[in-house]
Amino acid sequence: QVQLVESGGGSVQAGGSLTLSCVASVRTIYKYVMGWFRQMPGKEREFVARISPFGDTTSYTDPVKGRFTISRDNDKTLYLQMNSLKPDDTAVYYCGARIGGTSTSASAWQYWGQGTQVTVSA
Repeated sequence: QVQLVESGGGSVQAGGSLTLSCVASVRTIYKYVMGWFRQMPGKEREFVARISPFGDTTSYTDPVKGRFTISRDNDKTLYLQMNSLKPDDTAVYYCGARIGGTSTSASAWQYWGQGTQVTVSA
């Protein structure tokens, strides 16, 4: 069982930056594909970014390309650096983990954190 805890959310004005962190309760996250998803009110949870187990491959949804960067550091921590934030980025952001695969569908991911709110004002 993997437990994930996100932090770093908050309120920021458009154009600002935030860095989200996700700490896993396992000895190492190197066996897991890690990712970030977000969910806006009344909408499905959507893919934002993912990173391969050893950090050599990343993938992003088009709306965040060039603005967000996913990375992993040491054995337990995942990050999402978010720059040039827009009001449309406002959502609850979730850290996810899965063993293998490249699916961007939330239903295909096994483990989730509790989420952290990001609010971007115009």
